[in-house]
Amino acid sequence: MPASEAPPTGSDDLLSYTDQLLFLGQRATGQELVMQCVWVYDRAVDLAGVRRFHERYGHGLMGRRIEPSPLWFGRHRWVAAPGPEAELEVADTRPRPELADWVDECAQAPIDPEHGPVWRLAVLPMTDGATAVSLVISHCVSDGIGALTTIAAAADGAVHHFDYPAPGSRTRWQALRSDLRQTARDLPEVGRTLRTAARMAMARRHEIGASKPPRMDLPPDARQNVVVPSVTVHVDIAEWDSRAAELGGNNHSLVAGFAAKLAERMGRRRPADGAVTLQLPISDRQPGDTRANAALLAYAAVDPENVTTDLADVRSAIRQAFAEVRDVPDETLQLLPLTPYVPKTAVRRGSDVVFGLADLPVSCSNLGDVPPAVARVDGTEADYVMLRGVDRKVDRGFLERRRGLLTVLAGRIAGRVSLVVVAYLPGGSFDRDDLRALVGKTLDEFALSGVMDFAT
Repeated sequence: MPASEAPPTGSDDLLSYTDQLLFLGQRATGQELVMQCVWVYDRAVDLAGVRRFHERYGHGLMGRRIEPSPLWFGRHRWVAAPGPEAELEVADTRPRPELADWVDECAQAPIDPEHGPVWRLAVLPMTDGATAVSLVISHCVSDGIGALTTIAAAADGAVHHFDYPAPGSRTRWQALRSDLRQTARDLPEVGRTLRTAARMAMARRHEIGASKPPRMDLPPDARQNVVVPSVTVHVDIAEWDSRAAELGGNNHSLVAGFAAKLAERMGRRRPADGAVTLQLPISDRQPGDTRANAALLAYAAVDPENVTTDLADVRSAIRQAFAEVRDVPDETLQLLPLTPYVPKTAVRRGSDVVFGLADLPVSCSNLGDVPPAVARVDGTEADYVMLRGVDRKVDRGFLERRRGLLTVLAGRIAGRVSLVVVAYLPGGSFDRDDLRALVGKTLDEFALSGVMDFAT
């Protein structure tokens, strides 16, 4: 986020440039990014408690939608959408082995940050007496930390309001005049940004020319949408922390080491030096922050060879990556004020350039200690809690062009470390069973055991 753009707070209804860019990117590519939280109880849930949560959750960050500007170059705004916009869905009873399939089905249910609903809650009774609850949220209205904070507030009975205007409260003429005035106020910053962009383009012209992704032969089903395989593992916190200490590391370095070793197994090492490039999101959310996405990205290069026996180098790499984010801000963030003027074609082409990088990045998110209230969707603590991001409406051609995908997300909740792995291998034959086998072998290499995909 540019230094000139302070985090919006209170009732500010303008989207940050970052949030508008994410929304425009989804509209340009047709792809959608959602978050999902799943609670599994080894018993029947208190359905009345889940219904209370359902009524409370649609407030604060979750009680809003995006209203685009009538100007193609205008700033988009938040409008109020309080309370649940979709009914609580109670599914037909299914056997527990079908739980992972149901979780994927929930993640594909219609979500829309402009027209609503922006989130959905569903319940699955299972034949063994257990129950699962799924919450799916558009990433355009919140990031993981914002979603978890809102979950904890709703579980504790708190309801927050940001006093956004109602949808359509401005006539088209009022919206045009208001957004033109906003554009005029933004012009000095846009002018400075254009000069910055010109300087950066000149300085990096050789990189830009070399960043065009190589032409690839895509499979016949390249335009077919793919549900990317995902596996969840829960490891006892005491076992996890003990193993991290034995390896000279901590929670963060063990998560990163696990991601690096799994990346090695999936062939995602950099050709130049054999290291694994980890993308490490760092929350930038501040009290009263109404940005949907408030995070910075750090990059750490990790050698996966010795991570199962010594995490010292991983700790050092993470420490250095975090220091660089604090001390050397990403200069491309200075270009965010140009967001409203970016054509859709440029957004579509930009995604291919970003994911055509030679170092095969691996996303590694660590939520750390999740607020205990997050585990209490029905008022009592769930036996398992899973948190993950899901790329929806992604076709096979996109995944092949970016040469696969690997995402690892970890959080500490309900007495366990929850690890969620989302992965795709080029070629199209990789499925959930293959991923389970890879994750299981990687756990074994770290001498760790866990419950996979909520198995009893």
